[in-house]
Amino acid sequence: MITGLSHIAVRARDFEATLRFYREVLGLEEAFRICEEDGRVRLLYLWIAPGQFIEVFPGGTTDPERGGHMTGLQHICLAVDDADKEHERLTALGVIPDGPVTTGKAGGRQFWIHDPDGNPIELMEMGPESLHARAAQRFAAGPSAQER
Repeated sequence: MITGLSHIAVRARDFEATLRFYREVLGLEEAFRICEEDGRVRLLYLWIAPGQFIEVFPGGTTDPERGGHMTGLQHICLAVDDADKEHERLTALGVIPDGPVTTGKAGGRQFWIHDPDGNPIELMEMGPESLHARAAQRFAAGPSAQER
């Protein structure tokens, strides 16, 4: 049985710039890193919440012909408690959001930014009327509620 989302992995072109962005701009903390025998970083995990991480690999390239090291993924969505305040905070730090806070089709209040490698990051406030919150309530009620 799947119990949650463990991590999302990104491969960074500029490892240090990517770490600065996730740590200093988004406020995530380094959980741990794994290094090669020669001391080079193989991967690093950033803490989001209990059991939830962003995994960062160095050595990314935009050239898909160079093997499995192509930079990118569809997107990362990070939950926020107040989309407007987070939009303001990130803008004050010099991050340029793709646009204003909007309400998505699922009812979450959201906006988008990008990390140094161009990976899209959705920041979403999932209020009590969002489909996300309703699904969480339904699943919390147990299997019989899901069958209804």
